[in-house]
Amino acid sequence: MSLEVRDLSILLIEPSTTQNKFIKTQLQDAGVDNIECVVSIAQAKQSLTGFIPDLIISAMYFEDGSGAELAEFVKSNRLTENIAFMLISSEQRFSVLDKVKQAGAVAILPKPFKFVDLQRALNATLSYIEPEEMELDLYDVTALSILVVDDSLTARKHICRVLNSMGIVGVTSAENGVEALEYLAQNTFDLIVTDYNMPEMDGKELVEKIRMNPELSYLPIMMVTSEEGNAQLSAVKQAGVSALCDKPFDIDTVRMLIKQLLDEK
Repeated sequence: MSLEVRDLSILLIEPSTTQNKFIKTQLQDAGVDNIECVVSIAQAKQSLTGFIPDLIISAMYFEDGSGAELAEFVKSNRLTENIAFMLISSEQRFSVLDKVKQAGAVAILPKPFKFVDLQRALNATLSYIEPEEMELDLYDVTALSILVVDDSLTARKHICRVLNSMGIVGVTSAENGVEALEYLAQNTFDLIVTDYNMPEMDGKELVEKIRMNPELSYLPIMMVTSEEGNAQLSAVKQAGVSALCDKPFDIDTVRMLIKQLLDEK
């Protein structure tokens, strides 16, 4: 039987009593009853030693740390790395939110948020926990070979986990464009999934190098990025990227884009 929103168990971390009560009420209105509430990072870590929720919902700022630090802690810990993570915050600075995006959050909601956005985020959590295996017309999913390029270990692990959950087992990862080109020189891939901001060689330069190589120019390239600058994204499109996907990404969107790229070649 498929998991439903009412089946979710949630750890809510919010220092404000008013916000805590509001978010809890909104979750209950969405059908969630199994909610544990704490007010600090320390309490959250203590709770996670005995309670592994389906979803962590966190604010950004606490007296003993930040939601970004908590997201990194959760995603880098073997016992908690598969827990879905959602941020609810009024923070808008890219440099701050990017850390949460890179950690693999299922959603980032503003304060105040709309109920429909909370429902959408909860549905994204269900897709993250119980993703559907991908079906392609032109490929055997289990035989696909995909190269994931991202300088963040946490982000690479998150993307690889998502691809694995779709039934894609042939996933290779690289830390930057230089390492990616080394893999491409020695192996054959069906798709490249790359980040934008990376040291050594960024996503734009990687795309340009691939498109200039006659033996690789046909390869579909999907860029999964938290970048918000229109100029940067426009340059990436001109470089020849096949599809763009925002971080945090919806798993169903990733599935749809991969299907479009591989079944419509």
